[in-house]
Amino acid sequence: MVVSVMATGVFDLLHPGHVYFLSEARKLGDELVVVVARDQTARRLKHEPYVAEHVRREMVESLKPVDRAILGSATDIYATVVAERPSIIALGYDQIWNEAEVVRECERRGVPVRVVRIGPLPHDDLATKRIVERILERAGRGPEARA
Repeated sequence: MVVSVMATGVFDLLHPGHVYFLSEARKLGDELVVVVARDQTARRLKHEPYVAEHVRREMVESLKPVDRAILGSATDIYATVVAERPSIIALGYDQIWNEAEVVRECERRGVPVRVVRIGPLPHDDLATKRIVERILERAGRGPEARA
């Protein structure tokens, strides 16, 4: 039986933390399917994306640990889980989802999964928000300039 791992995220400005997360997720199984958040989901959960969803999906799919990258559902995040039926869902250390709630909802929908939380990249100071803040600081604009 193939152990399919699903990882999700916005992956707006790809950085070493993303590569670490996906590399660690890939080690959990035989294949890694990455669900890239739709633009409207990114807006709702994080911020206005800097990079369009179709480009973010293409970039993620080009990464070595990734077997496939797909766009998620704009309305129901669990619809993609039901369609893909992963064995394991990998969550990043900073993702808001509660592991037990994800397991319960997946089981309720007929997809038993194990949820694994991946820790941060050691010495990680490269999250998208931090990168943007540094760019603004170097350009002489403070965080208040972000919109």
